[in-house]
Amino acid sequence: MEQVLEFRPVGVCSRKMTVVHEDGIIKSLTVEGGCRGNLAGISALVKGMKIEDVIARLDGVQCHNGTSCPDQLAQGLKTLLK
Repeated sequence: MEQVLEFRPVGVCSRKMTVVHEDGIIKSLTVEGGCRGNLAGISALVKGMKIEDVIARLDGVQCHNGTSCPDQLAQGLKTLLK
């Protein structure tokens, strides 16, 4: 069954991330705010990926303030594994 995770990123321009997932696979990612083109690209790339793989690839990616939108996505996804 599809589930939805919504969270507010910290330290980046994007304001809200919504992840639809099922059985550990990301079905879709939508992001409010931030760099539209880059986030549309990230959304397209993570679609169909395992949550663990997205975390492994994006955790720790830095832009400014010691984080980035990809890193914040990884941090939000970590809440699903707890």
